[in-house]
Amino acid sequence: MPLFVLPFPQIDPVLIEFGPFAIRWYALAYIAGLLLGWRLAIALVASDRLWGTRQHPDRLTIDDLLIYMAFGIVFGGRLGNVIFYDLDYYLAHPSEILAVWHGGMAFHGGLIGAMLAMMFLSWHRRVPLLSLFDIAAVISPIGLFFGRIANFINGELWGRPTDVPWAMVFPRADDLPRHPSQLYEAGLEGVLIFIVIGLVAMRGGLKRPGLLAGLFGVLYAITRSIVELYRDPDPITEALPGGFTMGMALSLPMALIGVVLIVRSFRTEAKA
Repeated sequence: MPLFVLPFPQIDPVLIEFGPFAIRWYALAYIAGLLLGWRLAIALVASDRLWGTRQHPDRLTIDDLLIYMAFGIVFGGRLGNVIFYDLDYYLAHPSEILAVWHGGMAFHGGLIGAMLAMMFLSWHRRVPLLSLFDIAAVISPIGLFFGRIANFINGELWGRPTDVPWAMVFPRADDLPRHPSQLYEAGLEGVLIFIVIGLVAMRGGLKRPGLLAGLFGVLYAITRSIVELYRDPDPITEALPGGFTMGMALSLPMALIGVVLIVRSFRTEAKA
């Protein structure tokens, strides 16, 4: 037991209530991620210098992208949580499948939903799919950052027991001091990936189709796997044999696809 434990900040998950209606921090996290990502995407497509001669979406396509990705992330994230993590429970309680206000969103499910939405938008708008993927790679860390901060405010997805000086006791877990793994994820999956991909984009990364999307896949798989070492997995729905977790297993395909996209991007002449 550490001599000093940081107190968990008791922040009400509900920001404002209007009778039966409530505005939650979790919902605001999604809204903030989508809106800030939308504004950044507009700035990206407005700069022809970043793209060179490569074909890229216009402003109207980005406006559509906001709506398409919002639906893809929400529905994909919820279905991903249902299928990947607790299918037996939801089969026994089907009315809970759509009860997103009770929590339960899976990043990998949201990613699949967003990719399907972008595939449809690419076909509908006749824009290159990889250009949409590359834009999503730049803006996605924003949503990841706010989402993990919301997880921390909700006191969920806590870390493993530890004696580090910054350990916290999460009221919804037990009396053991634990890693604030949500903050680790916000820093690695959000801030770090955003900085790395942003720097690559500013240095000509958008001129190579698929480079940023591939880089995001590899970086997310690495950072998520690192955080899984400190995050406390549910022994029934998340823990796998050999110390692996469901988060690690679902990140492996992302890393492999990311490597393929990166290699492909360098075998293709940059659109200078």
